[in-house]
Amino acid sequence: MTWGGFNWKLNFRWYRVPQREMERRGGDRTQPLRTPTMAGGLFSIDKEYFEKIGRYDEGMDIWGGENLEMSFRIWQCGGTLEIIPCSHVGHVFRDKSPYSFPGGVVNVVMKNSARVAEVWMDEWRDFFFEMNPGARSVDYGDVSPRRKLREDLKCKSFRWFLENIYPESQMPLDYYYLGEIRNVDTQSCLDTLGRKSGENLGTSYCHGLGGNQVFAYTKRQQVMSDDNCLDASNPSGPVKLVRCHGMGGNQMWTYNDQDGSLRHVNSGRCLQKPDARDVTLPVLRPCDGSAGQQWVMKGSFKWQAN
Repeated sequence: MTWGGFNWKLNFRWYRVPQREMERRGGDRTQPLRTPTMAGGLFSIDKEYFEKIGRYDEGMDIWGGENLEMSFRIWQCGGTLEIIPCSHVGHVFRDKSPYSFPGGVVNVVMKNSARVAEVWMDEWRDFFFEMNPGARSVDYGDVSPRRKLREDLKCKSFRWFLENIYPESQMPLDYYYLGEIRNVDTQSCLDTLGRKSGENLGTSYCHGLGGNQVFAYTKRQQVMSDDNCLDASNPSGPVKLVRCHGMGGNQMWTYNDQDGSLRHVNSGRCLQKPDARDVTLPVLRPCDGSAGQQWVMKGSFKWQAN
């Protein structure tokens, strides 16, 4: 009932299998399941094919990132990646790692993921680097041999992967903007960590470090943060972060880069700064053009598409 996916930080995640894949298998859960990505610990591959498509990326260190690198490479270079439900594999977890991570686990994994982004993800690599700005200063080594491998194998683009293999991905196919969203009046930013309860959105000091203050405004009129979207079911209540469903409705917004308004399509109201100093939750209010309803999407604001 689950298949492999990934988030903006390039962490592997298990997600529910979409209906389209269930239908492709005729509703038979015993049939092989085509999965966008795989976990790195358990897989089998033909030895000759493994060598043909470039084996492991030898520029990576220790652990982490290799499963997504292989997943993207297999699909983009003409292969198929499947979960076989009727296979049985035993996996014994060690109680501690038998090897060390020079510079720390985060540094190693970030280096490996940066190589994945730079070689295989085309312009969508920006999502990884915005969420992990520290990765920009990590020495991820020479990726030219891997880029040449991609060229020699005549591999498809990452857009093709998103369109054909993983249309359910949390990475938007087309987007207007990626970065922080700053309020003109308070000079605070929308923040995914400033939550009072549950899935409430927050505002906090703009730190310029990406991560929890990174949002994308998409062609589908969503304001996304990874797999969550700005959602307003109550025209007078706070705006929340809810799992993106791609069905419009409460998750559709229009941004006017001239007056800075972020208008909720269903209610016709505008996103406004929190009503009180001790409250971090932005709200919906009748659009009045005030500074509290003006939001700046810092940087260039233009259509991103091939």
